[in-house]
Amino acid sequence: MPAAVLDLAPFRALRYAPERVGSLAAVTSPPYDVVVRPDGLHALETADPFNIVRLILPQADDPAAAHRSAAATLRRWRAEGVLTTDPRPALYVYEQRAGATLQRGLIGALRLTPPEEGVVLPHEDVLPEVVADRAALMRATAANLEPLLLSYRGAAADTTATLIERAATRRPSLATTTADGTEHRIWPLTDPAELAAVADELTRHRALIADGHHRWATYLRLCEEHGARAPWDRGLVLLVDTDRYPLRVQAIHRLLPGVRSAAALAALDGAWRIRHLPPALSLPDALLALDRAEGNAFLVAGAGTDAFALLDRPDPALLATSVRADRPEDWRTLDATVLHSALLPALGPGAVRYLHDAAAALGQARQWGGTAVLLRAVPETRVRALAERGITMPQKSTSFGPKPATGLLLRSLDGGAGH
Repeated sequence: MPAAVLDLAPFRALRYAPERVGSLAAVTSPPYDVVVRPDGLHALETADPFNIVRLILPQADDPAAAHRSAAATLRRWRAEGVLTTDPRPALYVYEQRAGATLQRGLIGALRLTPPEEGVVLPHEDVLPEVVADRAALMRATAANLEPLLLSYRGAAADTTATLIERAATRRPSLATTTADGTEHRIWPLTDPAELAAVADELTRHRALIADGHHRWATYLRLCEEHGARAPWDRGLVLLVDTDRYPLRVQAIHRLLPGVRSAAALAALDGAWRIRHLPPALSLPDALLALDRAEGNAFLVAGAGTDAFALLDRPDPALLATSVRADRPEDWRTLDATVLHSALLPALGPGAVRYLHDAAAALGQARQWGGTAVLLRAVPETRVRALAERGITMPQKSTSFGPKPATGLLLRSLDGGAGH
């Protein structure tokens, strides 16, 4: 099969033995970059001694020691039978259900292709230090510990969709409900004819990376390091047809731990219109005011302030001198572009943290004496339009979901588990 097509292969999943853990829900975690540290990390570590967070976010005095700890933990869990390998390679139908939200897709081992081949489309830039850390962890553990989320646009009569819907009528091989109320169910597909039909159909599609750009960049780096040899030539992904199951797109917010909000607003005064919202305004109402703002806009709040400040109408001269002129207008006017080009540089070179939850960003800013900068979501149509032209957005511009739970299915890279 040519390399430049979507090629999702079955694999022998590594997964928890239910009888060895308190519950499957207790050993799962959100993706590594969604865990709110330190409170969220501690809650997961204490949920069950075998929680997957000990592998995806190992704790030690230095990164190298943390990666060695994760590798040792993974070896021990496998030796003790806490994690076991499925007997047959499979593609796995994965369902998430929460209230009115229903998402189904396929988890498998996707052949890795570089961006220039136009098969898997990234839409965000990555942080080199994060890729380096994820690569070191993956080298040490020799495992894909959590699947990326990829989307594609299927056809109305896709055989793949029919197989997914048919599988969902059977008894699942894995079922659990996580603490957030989401129901997770998994069914393996092992029939050779069905697998062949899926493989043939996917060759006619390409995929957008919805969530997991740093892990995708890690996959590509390690694939190159290993000379594109199996099993490093593939990576664990969840592939979702968004024509049937539209993804939810949310913003990722910024936390500036070393910047007091009053100082931040003083530094931005004159270059932005700054309006202080009523002190009693709730976070949901403040976010609604942000959504209604025209042009580039952000909410700023943090320690020492009782109210949100709404920033909008940036100085056109500031944008002209700070935003790259060699990019198209729909990239130049992104909130994330303006944030990283014109707003954050005015506040100095301090650390920036990324949080998926607005309340968590605001709470940590006020707790630690920092500043939260809250953003709006970018429509998926704009994300995809840029990606299809080969244009990536600034790092951490979007948060697609529902995200797959980490810990339900892992993929070993030690050569003994098929693809």
